Amino acid sequence: MREIEELQSKLSYRFSDTKVLERALTHSSKGSDNYERLEFLGDSILGFVVAEWLYHRFPSLTEGQLTRMRSTIVRRDTLVKVARALELGPIIVLGEGELKSGGAERDSILADTVEAIIGAMYIDGGMDACKALVSDKFREHLELLDPESVYKDAKSRLQEYLQQRGLHLPVYSIMSISGEPHLQVFEVECRIPDVDETFTASAKSRRRAEQSAAKKAYETLTR
Repeated sequence: MREIEELQSKLSYRFSDTKVLERALTHSSKGSDNYERLEFLGDSILGFVVAEWLYHRFPSLTEGQLTRMRSTIVRRDTLVKVARALELGPIIVLGEGELKSGGAERDSILADTVEAIIGAMYIDGGMDACKALVSDKFREHLELLDPESVYKDAKSRLQEYLQQRGLHLPVYSIMSISGEPHLQVFEVECRIPDVDETFTASAKSRRRAEQSAAKKAYETLTR
């Protein structure tokens, strides 16, 4: 396939078995032979590679600070930027319904596909191949990391902002949980008693949803 050849060129990596790359590009809506297991693997590998890079790059930072810095790289926003740079949308294999609903441009699918590709590269070429990919495609995001700007996560920044102004702390509530047990999506609301506005966000875990909702609240309040 021409698309597979072009993608391998963009990845600067040639697969010994292109079937594993094809699987990494196949969404669950297309069938059981999809990227979900590779995504699971790639998520862990990306976290490890970034953690190792941060460990050597910032020898004076604490475990908590390194964790927060890692989260700024492995979050969905960064993965989506990498996916768009690789022009993955048009070559992701989707079921008919997902295709019609615009799944090829959905952030969650783009981000998951990047993780699946990392997992596929590990299966095909080992950790060195993954490190080379992260070094290449995530370099810009890694080099722009500023420890001062990521010491606190979104919930911590919001809480500090409210405390400094003598305002009540936010209350987080789960609005809904949808999806299969292994693919649940949590919708969380962040309500600030002194502000006549609520902020909602959805994610695959309650923690991530709360962080996303807190980020929305903080960015709105500090404009």
